[in-house]
Amino acid sequence: MGRYIGPKSKISRRFGEPIFGPDKVLERRPNPPGVHGAKRRRKISDYGSQLREKQKAKFIYGMREEQFHKFYETARSKQGNTGDILLQMCESRLDNIVFRLGLAPTRPAARQLVSHRHVELDGKVVNIPSVQVKPGQKIGIRERDRNMKVVVETLMHPTNGPYDWLSFDEPTKTGVYLRQPEPSEVPESIDVQSIVELYSR
Repeated sequence: MGRYIGPKSKISRRFGEPIFGPDKVLERRPNPPGVHGAKRRRKISDYGSQLREKQKAKFIYGMREEQFHKFYETARSKQGNTGDILLQMCESRLDNIVFRLGLAPTRPAARQLVSHRHVELDGKVVNIPSVQVKPGQKIGIRERDRNMKVVVETLMHPTNGPYDWLSFDEPTKTGVYLRQPEPSEVPESIDVQSIVELYSR
């Protein structure tokens, strides 16, 4: 299955959260989509709630199942809490950090900036959104692209941040990934333990 490109408000209503950023539709219609969305739904099983958390995380970070499962396998092979490591790996994606730095209004927009070669990592152009950024590395917009409309407008009207694990210099539009965030510092509500339990079945 490819990356989801359908109506984003529909997904946000399904989860009852602004999955892709601020969504005015949630204010008007907070119930799930569909003709029976406003009615009470039956109780969700443990498996259903675990699957729901995995789907939510995949939508938030814009990842396909194969990519997400690979992240889980890598996290499981490392020492420490598998769920926390999985979340930190998702947060370390280049497109996510471009979004967190406020250089793009959404993660899909950040992914497009990276794919179109507008982003540098330690001074070198990178066009792979899923690249894992390491603490201490610098992320910025190419010098010739720093006045792009999407970048300038997003910095003027930030939709998220600032974050303690990132530093940012607005004149050069360059940031530094200082450290991996603690799970409690990630603003999105993701139950990573449920995801681990689902994959462990």
